[in-house]
Amino acid sequence: MKIPSLRTKDLLTVTDCSREEILELFEFTGKLKAQTKAGRQHHILKGKTLGMVFEKSSTRTRVSFETGILQLGGHALFLSKNDIQLGRGETIGDTAQVLSRYVDGIMLRTFAHDTIIGLAENASIPVINGLSDSFHPCQALTDFFTIYEREKDFSHVRLAYVGDGNNVACSLLLTAGILGVDISIACPGKYMPDRKVVDAAQKLAAATGVTVQITSDLDEAVQGATYLYTDVWVSMGMEKDTAKRKKDFKKYQINRKLLDKCAPGCRVLHCLPAHRGEEITDDVMDSPQSIVFDQAENRLHLQKALMCALMGKNRKGVFSWI
Repeated sequence: MKIPSLRTKDLLTVTDCSREEILELFEFTGKLKAQTKAGRQHHILKGKTLGMVFEKSSTRTRVSFETGILQLGGHALFLSKNDIQLGRGETIGDTAQVLSRYVDGIMLRTFAHDTIIGLAENASIPVINGLSDSFHPCQALTDFFTIYEREKDFSHVRLAYVGDGNNVACSLLLTAGILGVDISIACPGKYMPDRKVVDAAQKLAAATGVTVQITSDLDEAVQGATYLYTDVWVSMGMEKDTAKRKKDFKKYQINRKLLDKCAPGCRVLHCLPAHRGEEITDDVMDSPQSIVFDQAENRLHLQKALMCALMGKNRKGVFSWI
């Protein structure tokens, strides 16, 4: 199998990749997934180490990256906020240079997006954004791969996202614009996605001939939707606002009534963890239309493909497994 080639050293946002690169990554992801399920492993990253730095805790991000690189023949090194002094006592630049001497790639799950930018600017090895407060590129790429493996193209796809205009929503907007997918985002007025991200997504969408809709009107957003997506109302670090957010988002719930307003056969997505009974009801989450757990599984396969593309080359730019 040919490893996809990316123009970027790092993946900080989805805009680091072109449409062609993303589609090539999806093709490779599909092949890796099929061969993994057939019991065949490719040790493309044999001898490589991924440093996984967590300022925010996680289930899916840690397990999928750690399992993924192990399946590729490499090794994962877990570094929590208590294990590493990122930006505390040692500058981010110094940490980046030190880790570059020890490991072959860094995955960072952090709060401020500037932290991951600073890390990437000073590291000589690939840096992957496992999540920041601004963007979640691995999640968005996984989501669109999950759609892609069902549709094989995006010409008849309309994605509707309901809930907080957060890092996931922002990454979905940008990815939809790049790939040419009609997307609508429905949020309460105070929780709209970052205006700069919306403007960037609209420019990308204009180039690919699709529409980006930002609204507070649920019915308008889900009309004709073939995929319906939500996320938690209270993200990590926002717990003090829980009561207010639950009140503000109360009507922005994916339930059977809302799903019935979408296109027939509409599929349901959620990046997890789900707060059942809040942003999504049990009867939708556990319905045949839900592909939530397929989506969760695909984090493993997409990130394996991404690590191959970014870490599968040696320092001279040659794929080390050939």
